[in-house]
Amino acid sequence: MTSALTATSHDDLVQRVRTGSFGPDPAALRIAVAFTTRQAVRHEGRGTGYRNEVLSLRLAEAVGSCAVEPGHLPDSAVEECAGADVARLLEHPLLPVRVAALDAYLMHVMPHTPDHGATPVPLPAGSSLEKSRARAKAVAALLDLPPGATVLVVGVVNSLLEALRSRGLRYVPCDLKGGATEWGEPVLPDALAAADRCDALLVSGMTLGNGTFEPLRRHALAHGKQLVMFAQTGSAVLPRFLGQGVSAVCAEPYPFFWLDGGPGVVHRYDGSCPGGGR
Repeated sequence: MTSALTATSHDDLVQRVRTGSFGPDPAALRIAVAFTTRQAVRHEGRGTGYRNEVLSLRLAEAVGSCAVEPGHLPDSAVEECAGADVARLLEHPLLPVRVAALDAYLMHVMPHTPDHGATPVPLPAGSSLEKSRARAKAVAALLDLPPGATVLVVGVVNSLLEALRSRGLRYVPCDLKGGATEWGEPVLPDALAAADRCDALLVSGMTLGNGTFEPLRRHALAHGKQLVMFAQTGSAVLPRFLGQGVSAVCAEPYPFFWLDGGPGVVHRYDGSCPGGGR
């Protein structure tokens, strides 16, 4: 059953935001600051690295974010977002802009607090790898699976795979870019094609920004599988699908763990708290 705080699809959520179901009219709210964050990572002791690029939009005290493929976001997009109202950006031709605007709006009206179903989990200060592993442990703990179960992992993060290995869980790593994991395992580009042979799904919020989230959500809902989201992209968006295919969310709004060596926090939703969708 859908509560007042959940949505049945991404399009349903956008429509409800447009019509004011979650709070103020998005046409009356303007983005003050738009910026991108770019990084390249190669943790000490790891044989592979990766790059990230994230579009972020500042709305009052809130920051909404959406990851993009490095180099694919035109510079003009940032300029178009600054000063624009949220309603206009929800109709922007670029999906990452629409996702970041939706995230900023929902972060503004439903921040990550216990009243909205969030449980804060502190991340200790440390190196980039130490913080990555601490976040991975917080994410993996949301999966309720026995050893030997198989997890579809969409958006390969080696620390997450390491956390699953430590619990005796098997996994099928997937990413649109393909490639290989730190341990030389092939990374499949088509996640949905591999979903049938997996017991649960562990999925990056980046799927919101590339349009692959909805098919995975529908698969989990149709087959009664756990779908745990780890979200820097759309951290305030994904909790709105709890009970509608999404079983739990580890939300990590800007600033992300890889930006600073000091202590941090992620916010876990398991669907059982007030505002969590159950």
